[in-house]
Amino acid sequence: MAAPATRLAAMAASVLLAIAALTACAPDGTPEGEFTYTPTPSTSTSAKPTPTPTPTAHAEIPTDCKEILNADVLAQLEGTPLNDPAFGASGPQSDGSLICVWGDPAADATNLVTTITYISRGPALDQLNKLADEEGFTCYTPDHGTRCEKTWQDADHPVTSGRTLYWRDGVLIDTKYSHLAPTGYTSAVVAAIFG
Repeated sequence: MAAPATRLAAMAASVLLAIAALTACAPDGTPEGEFTYTPTPSTSTSAKPTPTPTPTAHAEIPTDCKEILNADVLAQLEGTPLNDPAFGASGPQSDGSLICVWGDPAADATNLVTTITYISRGPALDQLNKLADEEGFTCYTPDHGTRCEKTWQDADHPVTSGRTLYWRDGVLIDTKYSHLAPTGYTSAVVAAIFG
């Protein structure tokens, strides 16, 4: 009678050793958006591998272009039309993004367009690195995110144009502007989305 109990104890010890060996090979952390895997021994009939997605943390994108700005920035934009149909698609989009277009269609060199989209870390950082490496954008890491920006003289008008991008937690804020750059604009959008 002692033999079956000894065999059962030996099998349990083998299972525990297999789990310990698999756990020792596991990485310390899980990159954002990937799966975590809980190893289980293949000899067990009751245990199943349990891949569970690690949720990608991202903030909620607002659905109103005025909600993303504070009173100071809105005061600087006072009198500038918002989301005029002449500029095309704007406002909340079916994919969860938000497009905000500030500008008068009659003023062809004065406008500001912000597109806020969900984008994972890899593609976002690839895009920002490409802008820094190939187009001379200046990039830095304020407010727990990555920000890249550049200004230039407009080729057709005597005005300054520019672009500012900010990525954090699965959300990209991309603003292109020409002769309309309210002070604190991007910081206000970042504060509205991320708190």
